[in-house]
Amino acid sequence: MINKLLNYTSEKPEVYTASTSKFWDDEHISKGMLEAHLNPEWDAATRNHNFVTKSVEWIASIASPVTYPELLDLGCGPGIYAEKFYISGYHVTGMDYSKRSIEYAIDSAKNNNMPIEYIYQNYLDIMYQEKFDVITLIYCDFGVMSNQDRNTLLKRIYQALKPGGIFILDVFTPNQYKGREESKDWYYSESGFWSEKPHICLNSFYRYDDSNTILDQTVVITEDSIEYYNIWDHTFIKEELEEELQKAGFTSLDFYGDVAGDEYKADGNLMCAVAKKKGREVE
Repeated sequence: MINKLLNYTSEKPEVYTASTSKFWDDEHISKGMLEAHLNPEWDAATRNHNFVTKSVEWIASIASPVTYPELLDLGCGPGIYAEKFYISGYHVTGMDYSKRSIEYAIDSAKNNNMPIEYIYQNYLDIMYQEKFDVITLIYCDFGVMSNQDRNTLLKRIYQALKPGGIFILDVFTPNQYKGREESKDWYYSESGFWSEKPHICLNSFYRYDDSNTILDQTVVITEDSIEYYNIWDHTFIKEELEEELQKAGFTSLDFYGDVAGDEYKADGNLMCAVAKKKGREVE
C-alpha cells in the first residue's frame, strides 16, 4: 500500500495520465454526480437550471428546430438539457457514459411522456453517418479529452451531422485558471463524495502551462484500497479551437462568450463555438 501511494504521489503525472478507476460511471461517485446535476441552483455537474433554460432558448434561436429538427446531446447526464430541447421542438437523442444518469433520464422522460432516445455509451465511440442536424457538447467536456481523443471525436461528430448541420460546444480559456498556483491538501471523511467508506483524500492541483492544461487529482485512500482520479482540463485560445474545428472539416465558425450567446471577449473565462458543416446556409 505504501509503495502504491508513493507511486501515485511522488511525481507530477504526465499529461493525460488516466485514472486508476472509472469516475463518471463509478457506483458510488455517480450518486453524488447525479445529485449535483439535479440541484437547480448549482453550477456543478450541470449549470444552474436558469442558465440551462436561457442556453436552450438561444440554441433554438440560431438553429431552429423547424429547420434543424434532429438533435444529439453528447454528455447529456440525467437529461436536464435534453428535456428542455424536446420542449423547444427538437427530436432529441441523449448520450452519456454514466449508467445512473441515463437510467434517471429514461425514467424522467417516461414519466413526462417525452419520447427522447437515451443511449448509455462513451460518445467517443459514435459512428453515425449524416443523422443529426444539431450536436451539442456542453459545459466544457471537450477540454477533458486528450488531443488524440478530441480529434477523433470531432471527425465523428462531423460525420454524424447532416450537410449544413451545426455543432455547438463550449470550453474554458486559460483565464479560467489565471493566477491559480499548484497546490496540495488533504482531508479525512467517514463517508463522502469519493467513497462511502472512511477515507483520506489527497488533493493536488497541477499546471502544464506549456500546453494550457491543468489537472485536478484526487487520491482516495481507504482501509483496503488506493485509487486516484485525474480530472484533466485543456483550455483553449480562440485560434487553437478554430484550428481543431477546421481540421475536422468545419468551414464556418462563430464564437461567443458562452453557450447562451453572450458576446465573445478575449479576456473571458469561457468560449462557445458554433461550427457549421458545409452543405446549406443557416436560415
